[in-house]
Amino acid sequence: MNHFLSDRINQLSTSQTLAMAALARELKAQGKDIISLSLGEPDFNTPDFIKEAAKKAIDENYSTYTPVDGYAELKEAICRKFKRDNNLEYKPANIVVSTGAKQSLYNIAQVMLNDGDEVILPAPYWVSYYEIIKMSGGIPVEVPTSVETDFKITPEQLEKAITPKTKMIWYSSPCNPSGSVYNREEMTALAKVLEKHPNIFIVADEIYEHINFSGTFCSIASIPGMFDRTITVNGVAKAFAMTGWRIGYIGAPEFIAKACTKMQGQVTSGANSIAQRATIAAVDADPKVLKFMVDAFHRRRDLVVGLVKDIPGFKLNIPEGAFYVFPDVSFYFGKTLRGTKINNADDFSMYLLSEANVATVTGDAFGNPNCIRFSYATSEELLIEAMRRIKEAVS
Repeated sequence: MNHFLSDRINQLSTSQTLAMAALARELKAQGKDIISLSLGEPDFNTPDFIKEAAKKAIDENYSTYTPVDGYAELKEAICRKFKRDNNLEYKPANIVVSTGAKQSLYNIAQVMLNDGDEVILPAPYWVSYYEIIKMSGGIPVEVPTSVETDFKITPEQLEKAITPKTKMIWYSSPCNPSGSVYNREEMTALAKVLEKHPNIFIVADEIYEHINFSGTFCSIASIPGMFDRTITVNGVAKAFAMTGWRIGYIGAPEFIAKACTKMQGQVTSGANSIAQRATIAAVDADPKVLKFMVDAFHRRRDLVVGLVKDIPGFKLNIPEGAFYVFPDVSFYFGKTLRGTKINNADDFSMYLLSEANVATVTGDAFGNPNCIRFSYATSEELLIEAMRRIKEAVS
């Protein structure tokens, strides 16, 4: 029946992180003891002070349509957050609040890209960038990195990827899936290349900003010359354990913010009223309130890195942020494990699901065919058991 559907949807890939999570749920429902390390979702509850703000908003009858680009009070709070955490001087006119950072990214692609415009994607990249760009008529240009370079691109690689058709570069730092964090020195070196190409815009996805063990965080928009051409994307899903509240936002040049508001006005209109009121409390809070979560992720990172190093054939960098490890498993390609031929990361990921009952995500989904992604946003006890099962399945 697919011939009745549009070419657009037929050419769109399914999100492999969501597909693997659905498969894991299905197998669990059949009674299989599956440990799912596939979804990028904190296993903490939303902090109480944020829930209280939401309850208060319900009692105060915040139940009508919201302004398309977000409540004025929320946009002001986001401006304060950008100043406090990132030293960025955005005004409310630069801010657009959306239904999750995913909608923010989709808005940007829709308002910025024409057919054939190229978008540089340092690989690995978050799974949805590629499809959102493609769906908006853009051409994703992948720049490969590896575990040896800590999955970061060099200024030379960036320079080489630029053509007269390059319109944008999209990246995340801390990175999903690799956990890599670009420091100020590395950002400045990339900005020097971009300085020579003033028509290229930058999408800086900073959703994991606070889940960061490196001790440093640098917004590329804070580097001289970059502010007026950077769209900073953020949200409350990851750091505040608010994935289901669906609030993301951008700080952008005013003409881009206006265009995103225009686009959103025809698609979803303003984001959820109660979630927006709760988000005011989240972004106004001192990031120190997140310390207990960040400390827990840091402990788990150290635990998982130690356990993965013990698994033969896995090559790993030390991720400095987010809550993922992204080991290179190409050692197993071409080998046969328990009667199963492993040709690539897809095969390896499916093998771990069937033999170890552990759900991971193939690196292919993120533009790196040698790796698989584990999320360590789960209990230490489950992580220890998952790594034990994986080690057993490959030995």
